[in-house]
Amino acid sequence: MSDDIELGDAQLFRHTAHEVFTELFPSARVRELMATQSGWEAPTWRKLTGQLGVAGLMVEERFGGSGLTARELGLVFEEAGRCLGGAPMFAVAGLTIPLLLQTGDADAHAGLLPKLCDGSLVATVIYADADGRWGPSRVAIRADGDRLFGRSGYVVDAADVDLILTPARTPQGTAIFAVERDSAGVEVTPLVTLDQTRKQARVELSGARGVRLDGGAIDSALDRAYATSCALLACELSGVAARCLEMTSEYARGRVQFGRPIGSFQAVKQQLADLLIQVESARSAATAAVTAAADDSPDLWWTASLAKAYCSEAAMHASEQTIQIHGGIGFTWEHDAHLYFKRAKSSELFLGDASYHRERLAARIGL
Repeated sequence: MSDDIELGDAQLFRHTAHEVFTELFPSARVRELMATQSGWEAPTWRKLTGQLGVAGLMVEERFGGSGLTARELGLVFEEAGRCLGGAPMFAVAGLTIPLLLQTGDADAHAGLLPKLCDGSLVATVIYADADGRWGPSRVAIRADGDRLFGRSGYVVDAADVDLILTPARTPQGTAIFAVERDSAGVEVTPLVTLDQTRKQARVELSGARGVRLDGGAIDSALDRAYATSCALLACELSGVAARCLEMTSEYARGRVQFGRPIGSFQAVKQQLADLLIQVESARSAATAAVTAAADDSPDLWWTASLAKAYCSEAAMHASEQTIQIHGGIGFTWEHDAHLYFKRAKSSELFLGDASYHRERLAARIGL
C-alpha cells in the first residue's frame, strides 16, 4: 500500500474514524468507562482494532497492519481526542508500536506486532522516572543481565496490559527490554490521577526477568520513537482543542442573555476568533510533526517537540475558555467541559510539558 493517500482519501479516512469514535464513545459511555478500574473494555478495543485497524496503521501488512504511516494515524488520534475514547490506543499505537518499529528486532516484530495489531496483546512503555520526569535520557530502570530493577511513575494503562516495554541502563549503555505484566518481580500500583478517562499506574521492578530486544543504535531509536509518540499526542491534543471550540461555539449561538445570543457580543466573538486561530495552528503543527515521522525526516525531533509544546498550550487554553464561556454550567460535573480540561492538563504534562520541550530544543541547538 502506498505511503501516501490523496487528500480525498484522507478526508474519507478522517470521516470514518469520526463515525467510529462517535458511535463507540458518546459522553455517557465515556463516563461509564472512566468509573471502571481499567477505563476500557476488551470488546471495544477489539472492535477498534478490527473495524478501524487503529493499532496497526503504521505496521507493515505482513505483520497484520495496514502499511500506512504516522500521518494517517495522526488523523485517528485527532478524532480520538475529540471524544476522549476509553481504549488503550495511546499505550499500544502511540507508545509501544513506535518503539518496537524503531528497534529493528525482527523476532520481536514477527512475534509481537501481529498480536498488537489484532488487539489480542496489549502493551505499554515506561518513559517516566519515579518523579514523573519524561524523556529517553531519564531512564528509570536498571538491568543486571536479564533482571530488571527500578521504579517508574505514570505509565499509561500499565495496570491492565499484558506486556511492558522499558528502556534500561546496562554497563554497555541503554537497552530495551520487554517484561510480562504478570511476571514475578513486577508490581503495578494504579494511581489516582486528574484525568479519569486515561488510567495510569506506577511500575516497580524487583528482579523481574525481561527479554532484551535487539537493535542497532538504541539511543537514536529511543529518540525517534519518543518524538513520534509526542507527535501523535500533539494530534490528540489538537482534537481536544477542536472539540472544545465546537462545544463553545454551539453554546454561544444558543445561550441568550439580555435578549440576544452571547455569541453576538464582541468580547465573546473575539475569544472565539482567537481560539479558532489557535486550534487551526495546533492542527497545522501536529500535522507537520506526524508528516516528519511518516517521511522519516531528520527534522522529526524538533517538529515533534514544537508540536507537543504548542498543542499542549492550545488544548489547555481551549478547555479553559470552554469553561469560562459556558459560565456556571461549565463548572458542573454533569457538563463535559471538565473532562476536556482534565485531559488537556494531564496530556500537557505527559511526555514532557511545553517548558521541557522548549528547553530540549534550546539544548539541541546549543542555546
